[in-house]
Formats: sequence, structure tokens, C-alpha cells
Amino acid sequence: MVPAAIGLAFLVLPLAGLLVRAPWGTLAARLTAPRTLEALRLSLVTSTAATAACLLAGVPLAWMLARVAFRGRRVVRALVTVPLVLPPVVGGVALLLALGPGGLAGPWLSTLGVTLPSTSAAVVIAEAFVAMPFLVICVEGSLRTTDTRIEEAAAILGASRWTVFRRVTLPLVAPGVAAGAVLCWARALGEFGATVTFAGNFPGRTQTMPLAVYLALESDPEAAVALSLVLLLVCVAVLACLRGRWVNVA
Repeated sequence: MVPAAIGLAFLVLPLAGLLVRAPWGTLAARLTAPRTLEALRLSLVTSTAATAACLLAGVPLAWMLARVAFRGRRVVRALVTVPLVLPPVVGGVALLLALGPGGLAGPWLSTLGVTLPSTSAAVVIAEAFVAMPFLVICVEGSLRTTDTRIEEAAAILGASRWTVFRRVTLPLVAPGVAAGAVLCWARALGEFGATVTFAGNFPGRTQTMPLAVYLALESDPEAAVALSLVLLLVCVAVLACLRGRWVNVA
């Protein structure tokens, strides 16, 4: 119990520090400032868009890793999990070298008239890059523990592969998809390193809440605490609601 209490205190004490040091008297004024509201809006929009993109690409990727036997599957799984351990700044540099004007896909994007760095789209891409592994791992784990005989029975009864996937597989792994989406969204909401490296820090265009916190910390620490408190409350509220309703892990 003593080591457990120490571990719990280690995790809770920094959060308590935010609550104790928060400028409650001026909190409302700081949070309703135009720049703060703009950063919060951009964070919510981009993290939601990144989660939607991760769902579209991550669920099929998790299904492939869980159900399709092919050579190099372990290598693919390792590549999928690389962003989990890759320093976010390095991820931003990699995105810049791949999708920037001088990157691998830069000439092709230029012919289409697309410039990604310093845009809101770059924020979405950076957030999706670092957050997708959380979704893939959760969904793949759910697929591996699902009884495949139910899917086989549906196929024997004449259902197509797409019908089996849509009407049988997805409902069976819905809790895992929900858990992965929540983790993906929370990770995207708090992304900093890849965003500032690939998208930059431009108010109203790429400045999300984490970037606003970092900027405020240098000039107005109390504002940084207030912004941090907003991120903390949003993440705790969303995780608490979805854990009780969709994620059956209690």
C-alpha cells in the first residue's frame, strides 16, 4: 500500500498543484479572452478532425493486423507503434521532410497547389500522426479477443465480407473502438511538439491550447495555469463520461 500511495501521490500532486495555484478570481476573464477562445476552438476542431481521420484509416489498419496473416506483419505493427515512443519534435521534423515544400511529397503537392506547413490542416496531420497508434492498439486488441465463429457463421449464411465487417465485427469491437477514439482524441488535444514543428505557432491558424499555454508561460504564468486547467477539465470530463457509458473496463 505504501508504494501504491506514493505512486498515486506522484500522479495526483501535479494536478492538485494546478487546482491550488489556479487564479480563480480572474479565471473567467482570462478564459473568455478572444485569443484563448480561438485557441480552444482550434484545439477542439483539429483534435476532432484528427480523430475522425484516425478512425477512417486506423480501424481498417487494426483489422488487417489482427485478421490478415502476411509476411512482415510484425514489422508493420512495429512501424505503427513508432509514434508512441518517437519524440514529438522528431515526428514534426519527419512530417516536414515528407510533406513540406522540399519534402518527399512536396513537388507532388505543389503541382496540386497544396502547401501544408503553417496551416490548420498541418495541425490535424500532426495530431493524427501521434494519436493514431492509440486507436490501432485498442481496436486490434479488441479484434484479437473477439470470437471469430460469429463472423464465420454470418459468412456461411451468405453475408458478404463488407456486411460481416459492418454488421457483425464493428458492433462486437465497438467498446474497443470507443476506447481507442477517446485516447486518440485526448492525445491529439494535448499534442505540442509535432504541431509546433510542422505547423508552427500562428494565432488563429495553428496555435492550439498547448501552444498557447507554452507561450503564456513565458509572459503570464497565471494565464498559463488557467489554460492548463481548461485542458485538464476537458480531458477529465470526456474520459469520465465515455468510460462509464461506452468503455466497460471498470
